[in-house]
Amino acid sequence: MGTHKVEQLLIAAVAFFWCFLMWFATAAFSPSILVKFELTNTQFGILASSALWAAPILRPVAGFMADRLGAPKSFFIVLIITGTMSIVSSQVESYKWIFVTRAIVAMAGVAFVIGIQHVAQWFEEEEMGAAEGLYAGTGNAGAGAGMLLLPRLYGTDFSQAFLHLGIVAIIIAFWVIIRGVSAKSAEQAAMAKRTATLRDTAFVWTRYAAVALMLAYAMCFGLEISMNAWISGYYKMGFEDAIRALGFTSIEQVQIAAGTFGAVQSFNASLFRPFSGYVSDLFQRRNFMPFPIITKALPYSPRLHWLIFALLCVTTSMIGLTLAGLSGSVVLSVLVLALFGICVSFGTGATFAIVPLMFKERPGTATGFIGGISCLGGVLYPIIYGNASNIHMGYAYVAIAIFIPIMLFYIWAMHWDIAPENHGIGSKESWLGKDA
Repeated sequence: MGTHKVEQLLIAAVAFFWCFLMWFATAAFSPSILVKFELTNTQFGILASSALWAAPILRPVAGFMADRLGAPKSFFIVLIITGTMSIVSSQVESYKWIFVTRAIVAMAGVAFVIGIQHVAQWFEEEEMGAAEGLYAGTGNAGAGAGMLLLPRLYGTDFSQAFLHLGIVAIIIAFWVIIRGVSAKSAEQAAMAKRTATLRDTAFVWTRYAAVALMLAYAMCFGLEISMNAWISGYYKMGFEDAIRALGFTSIEQVQIAAGTFGAVQSFNASLFRPFSGYVSDLFQRRNFMPFPIITKALPYSPRLHWLIFALLCVTTSMIGLTLAGLSGSVVLSVLVLALFGICVSFGTGATFAIVPLMFKERPGTATGFIGGISCLGGVLYPIIYGNASNIHMGYAYVAIAIFIPIMLFYIWAMHWDIAPENHGIGSKESWLGKDA
């Protein structure tokens, strides 16, 4: 059994890694696209956010689908569709059709919730943080790998990159469907399928704790994917002179430099995510609960305390990014960006060390909502960044106007000592019946 669950973790991680690589392949070539199509800051902000439009709508559907069909079949469907569209996008010439086809390829981002559900079906409660962190951290590294490697392998030839990424996605799809198993027991798979109903979905979506976790995830993962889509273009627009002064003179060289800087954030946000899951497990084992307002009475309360600490780190690092940008130092900016990536990983790892435990009867449905609607942050943030009067100020605007209110709501939603996952609009019985 131990070997088998490790194999299932590997299958989920590889599938999600490749989906993530396809998802943000467009961002890796954003300096080339900026120059080729002569985009303004606002146009680039919209292009960056378009990679995220599908996630808030389709991630909840993917979570529902993972509970109903099982993760392997769900992964297969996503990989076949997005892999095929990646191949199609490599053959089109106009900006309009690149935009449209790559927005469809961005559906690959829904794979996250499928893998979270899959891992939750195989691992025990005491190892949930580390297992989910390993899965998601490995997968998220796809964005950093894309920004670091794709410009070096393909230069400015994004069409060839899109073609090869699509072909490999289809190969992985068949591996997943052949070797993947939905759950460690038939009973566990049946329970997930039984609760995958519209009434159960509505119940989860109206719980204050689910909304709080969704907003918390918007603060970290929604933020991470907004930066994946935005950061290479940000360094070209905000630090081009400084980058050229370092010896990167051509647009291809600027793209490589900007992609490398962006990869710093993405790799740290990915590589430290398993560590965050481990720290959540450690908080749990040590029963460490330093914050007086959040409940200390639940079996998983220490994990709630680790998450609010992570959110405080994210907010502080966002303000740090603005200050570093205003200083004009690209070196300082990249150093702060590296720290920012670590803070983001704390939040992402902490969130999904909680979700499968709080909503253990509805793992796919809860993950789809929390991991899906939170992606609206990824759509919103680049638009704020692109429309700020100073390109460096957007980070501070988001931190102060959006993140502080989210943290206050999270603290309120997690103060109940008994079943915070049941508190919300309407009672559990009114949504699911008296036998619920």
